[in-house]
This record gives sequence, structure tokens and C-alpha cells, in this order.
Amino acid sequence: MTETKQLTITTETGRIDKALTQLLPDYSRSQIQQWLKKDLVQVNDQPCKSNRKVVTGDVVTVNIPDPVTLDLTPEDIPLDIVYEDDQVLVVNKPQGMVVHPSAGHPNGTLVNALLAHTPLSEINGVFRPGIVHRIDKDTSGLLMVAKTNEAHESLSAQLKAKENLREYIALVHGNIEEDEGTIDAPIGRSKVDRMKQAIVEDGRPAVTHFTVMERFEDFTLIKCRLETGRTHQIRVHLAYINRPVAGDHVYGPRKTLAGHGQFLHAAVLGFKHPTTGEMMRFEAPLPAIFEKTLTELRENH
Repeated sequence: MTETKQLTITTETGRIDKALTQLLPDYSRSQIQQWLKKDLVQVNDQPCKSNRKVVTGDVVTVNIPDPVTLDLTPEDIPLDIVYEDDQVLVVNKPQGMVVHPSAGHPNGTLVNALLAHTPLSEINGVFRPGIVHRIDKDTSGLLMVAKTNEAHESLSAQLKAKENLREYIALVHGNIEEDEGTIDAPIGRSKVDRMKQAIVEDGRPAVTHFTVMERFEDFTLIKCRLETGRTHQIRVHLAYINRPVAGDHVYGPRKTLAGHGQFLHAAVLGFKHPTTGEMMRFEAPLPAIFEKTLTELRENH
């Protein structure tokens, strides 16, 4: 059953989606924007767009749809498995694939594909089985997956203790003059746009080390080593030093390199095996679109 709420604007100002985020704290701004797109919100009995500004006394009627029921179905989606044994699995995730199901992506995810292939740990909840850490939808590269609860606990503890190795290759706008450096700036949810992360004083500690690999006329190819693993960390940190990742339409400029999203690849992953204690290290080559773009930059350099 759809739930209908009637709200009156009192102190809220600005756009309707922002006002509703304040009035309905249990729902995200992205959910509210979806309701507006589907004409589920009316102001003074009239349909409205998300950029409408509210005024005191406006009566807002919201028809809140039933939550999407996530059905975690195994799906026969091809996987690029780099390593696998009875405890862990390392997969090379392609660009464009979401790691686990959510309301916006109920299926077609890495978890759906993994479930068709193998049993997974149950520690991280119903919709994130086996998932110890995530990489963004449009970031490619290596991800470790736990097949047992014991393996999950071990890999999670290594992440917390900063004992594992995670190296990314990024193509960024502009020229980085230093050969290497460290970005140490706390990250949290943006105060301006709740959909984004940002450098905020009360954010969680975040440290990214970088080394320049190659310089082009208007771009720099770098290797980034994560000391922490905050949401969108590399993308936010590089935007913070005015060297946003190429192809990043969220944190970078509108005019950027054509591709399938940000030019960011999880190239190296290392961890101690949960049962043997052996240090394991894996590498994944750059996606074809990334290599093609680098070739073009070299030819034009």
C-alpha cells in the first residue's frame, strides 16, 4: 500500500527536494528525487518539479511508494575470476557493474553473479554476502570476496588494521609536479549535496599516497595506494587537490575524456590468506578503454 503524507512548509527553504529531505529524514534525497520524477509529490494540490522553491505555508502531499523488495537471485553473469580456493575469491570487476543489490540496482550486480558461482559468507547482511570491501560502479579492478564467515572476519580485520595492499591507477586532469605525495584529509557526506562525499572537518580520517607514473600535456597518470578506504576516497582526494580523475562526472569537470566513467582501476590487491597466513598479491591489467586512451594521449603528446 502506498503511504500518503501531508506536510506543511514552516521554516524550510530552497528546493522542494532539499526541504523534503529535512522533513522526511528516513528517506534519502535520491529517493525523494525519484518520487518527484514519478509525479508522486504535489504542492498545494499541483504537480511540481524538483527545482521548485518552497515558501512558508506550502502544503506538500507525498505519495510514498512501497519499498522495492530485493530478491537476491543468483544470475549467470560471466565473471573474471583471478584467484579462488575454498575460503576466498579475487575477482576483476568490470566498469559499469554494481557490487551489491540496492533499491536502485536490484539485480545484475556482482553479488548476483557470485551467488550463481559459489556459496558466500553471511556476515555482511542478506544483500552483501561475501563483500568485504567495495569499489564504485564505474571503477574497474580487483575485489576480494569471502566465501566463509571465518575468511570474512579475517579479511575485515586486515582492512581495519591497514594490513592489506590496495593500489589503484588513475588518470587525472592537469599536471602533478611532485613525483610523489600524500593527501591526508578527512572525508564525510557533503553538507551541500547529500549524494556526494567531501572533505569535511568532522569527517573520518582518510589518507591516500600517490606516485606519478607518466605525464601528458593535460593529464597525469598516477598510482594511488589507499591507507584508508572511505567512500569515493581517491576521487574526492584528487578533486580536493584540483586534479580530478578523468571521466569522473560527479567530482570532475563536465568537459573530460570520453569513456565508460572515471579512469580509475583497482590494479593491485594484497592480503594475508585467512587460513594459511600466506601473503598473497594479485594484479589486473587496465581495461581496454583505459589502454586505448593512454595510447592516444601518448601519440598526441
